[in-house]
Amino acid sequence: MGDTQHLTIGSKKPIYPDDGILKLYSMRFCPFAHRVHLVLDAKKIPYHAIYINLHKKPKWFSLVSSSTKVPALELVKEPGNPVLIESLIICDYLDEKYPEVPLYPKDLLKKAQDKILIESFGEFISDFYYLVQHEDPEQLVDTDLYAGLVAYEEELKQRGSKFFGGASPGMLDYMMWPWCERFASLKFTFDEKYELSPERFPTLIKWRDLMLQDNAVKCFYLDGQTHAKYIDSRRSGNADYNMLYNEAKRVKLG
Repeated sequence: MGDTQHLTIGSKKPIYPDDGILKLYSMRFCPFAHRVHLVLDAKKIPYHAIYINLHKKPKWFSLVSSSTKVPALELVKEPGNPVLIESLIICDYLDEKYPEVPLYPKDLLKKAQDKILIESFGEFISDFYYLVQHEDPEQLVDTDLYAGLVAYEEELKQRGSKFFGGASPGMLDYMMWPWCERFASLKFTFDEKYELSPERFPTLIKWRDLMLQDNAVKCFYLDGQTHAKYIDSRRSGNADYNMLYNEAKRVKLG
């Protein structure tokens, strides 16, 4: 999936057979779309991935996604092929629609508490983007950009389990993961001082290493250097959406 070309202005809308398989409109480096890929792969739900150039979107995409953003999930088995948007809404829908591999706790209180933690994680996401989009990261040396993770370090330590979801990753694990995967990019884009501290976050670092062994994570994983290369292209004002596609093409041509 990673070497698929992103569709742009002038690209025709892909035509698929009437196979009843979900259509996920995505962008390969978007962490919010990454969430939906993780849930689909964790539940082993087949889907067609359609990648969109977010700076030069195909005209037809506005008819698919009311927000013209990704992720957008087209429910091809439902009357009228409705499209869901927003990563958390999509992931919650998938967990209820495909309950064979449940990702939320059965206990309603625990489920509600995990949803609060997912919502609160948005504060850390804002801090993360503040760093990667800052014109001069050196100005942030004295800023505690990881303060938002302290609560998650303590929460996982208190739960005493490998993952927030218990013995295997759950919805909270997967909703956090896309940004945690991108931690490894910071040492390439900025400096090693922005890496996660093993003294401050020993439990989360163990969790990160265990997540890397998860099959759903492996399906869509990119290493830190690859993420850094994309982040650098975005910071320069020319986001290279087709970076993986072009690299695969070069390898194929020899």
